[in-house]
Amino acid sequence: MGKKIGREYAKFWRDSALGDTDFLRATYLSHSFSRHTHESFAIGVIVAGAEAFRCSGSLHIAPLGSIIVVNPAELHTGHSANPSGWSYRMLYPKVELLQQAASEIANKSKPVPYFRTPVIQDRQLAKCMSRLHADLETSNSTLEKDSCLLALLTQLVARHAIDRPAPSSLGRENRSINSVRDYLDAHYADDISLKILSSVANLSPFYLVRAFHAQVGLPPHAYLTQVRVRRAKDLLALGLAISQVALLTGFVDQSHLTQHFKRAVGVPPGHYAKGVYAA
Repeated sequence: MGKKIGREYAKFWRDSALGDTDFLRATYLSHSFSRHTHESFAIGVIVAGAEAFRCSGSLHIAPLGSIIVVNPAELHTGHSANPSGWSYRMLYPKVELLQQAASEIANKSKPVPYFRTPVIQDRQLAKCMSRLHADLETSNSTLEKDSCLLALLTQLVARHAIDRPAPSSLGRENRSINSVRDYLDAHYADDISLKILSSVANLSPFYLVRAFHAQVGLPPHAYLTQVRVRRAKDLLALGLAISQVALLTGFVDQSHLTQHFKRAVGVPPGHYAKGVYAA
């Protein structure tokens, strides 16, 4: 039977910056969902335990590490597959977002994707989905959230939709990518969206992220974070307060700056500033 996961818990949120997509992170022990449908897709990953549910007249078991995909308007239920309960991370993207993801991959208009089975076994993608969902929950960067959602949906469609569009081949986009880098270097303090960068590059968002990563070695949101950290180092060397530096470089607050600064530099910004002053 296994050990109980813990008390029941559910956190729901809606992100208006991501097309009003709904998100859920939950642990359920005795909770049972009655038969219902969604206008949107229901996509998730089991991170502990196992869920049982009926979908389209059949009983399905989704164990740890499995992916759940319920198509819009499909009648389904949900309950624990055993007394230990289950935990999962779910998102409910609108039909238009999945169609956009499919079209982005193929670089041409595609119909709404359809998934034949509601339980998918893909360990690599499941780990990626869990990480990206966590990033979407905690990130304050529109560019990072745009990129994470696009990566999550395009990978799912490309690997498991019935009609799996093949990604278009990459060309040499030096001028477009350099324009995006210049824009990020100049507007690092702004809350930049993937839509803005797509317009700067005159490339589709999916193609832009792939081309940028191929040429620079990092996705645009990770490159932006590096630019912000470099600018923070410059301002700290001038003697500005850490809280002021955080706001001037596009971080939400001092804690947000410290988190990324230590990852990149190896020490917190306060330690870095003391070292500069002592030199």
